[in-house]
Amino acid sequence: MKRGVTGKYDVTAVGGEQVRAFIPDPLPPVPAISFEGGLQPALEAAVLAIGRLDGVAALLPDKSLFLYTYVRKEAVLSSQIEGTQSSLSDLLLFELDEAPGVPLDDVVEVSNYVAALEHGLKRLRRGFPLSNRLIREIHGVLLSRGRGSGKDPGEFRRSQNWIGGTRPGNAAFVPPPHIAVPDCMGALERFLHAQGDGLPVLLRAGLAHVQFETIHPFLDGNGRVGRLLLQETGVA
Repeated sequence: MKRGVTGKYDVTAVGGEQVRAFIPDPLPPVPAISFEGGLQPALEAAVLAIGRLDGVAALLPDKSLFLYTYVRKEAVLSSQIEGTQSSLSDLLLFELDEAPGVPLDDVVEVSNYVAALEHGLKRLRRGFPLSNRLIREIHGVLLSRGRGSGKDPGEFRRSQNWIGGTRPGNAAFVPPPHIAVPDCMGALERFLHAQGDGLPVLLRAGLAHVQFETIHPFLDGNGRVGRLLLQETGVA
């Protein structure tokens, strides 16, 4: 299905240069997503896989042990996407107050990811809504120490960021101006809790992830928070 424009460009001056910052339209997409072609079979396969995982999990003698390992393995894999060299064994050694085999900053970054994921899950299980406040809390835990701790942990950005390139003027992509971030994130929060639009949970989670990364609301840690958001969306 051919789609139309999914947002608009806002031309602003950053560092003396004219920059085209992209502001995405609120979700859900218009026109509505078509399930024709390969999307429907892919969605059905994903739902089936999750159902099988849920069935296997019900047979585990100790779910807490499984979750302990899963959370840490996910933290390692997600952090490796960002360039850390830490392994699962490095993280476990660090948690036992023993020296890991990689730079300490790498392991601290992974440990922060574990803490951020556990914080989000605990809040949700106690009835706190998946919201911008919780997303900021998760970000604050993620950047509480080590690399990125000086980049406004727990706060939406108050300056322009960019992806690729050395400055906004030659970037591969420029997210919305910082003054548009609160409105964009407010619309995303409303989408997360929308009802009656017929969107399957998996599709809603995927769209929310894409929208979050497009907005790029933080100065640092957007990729990791986006992947955390996928998991929190599944729980919520």
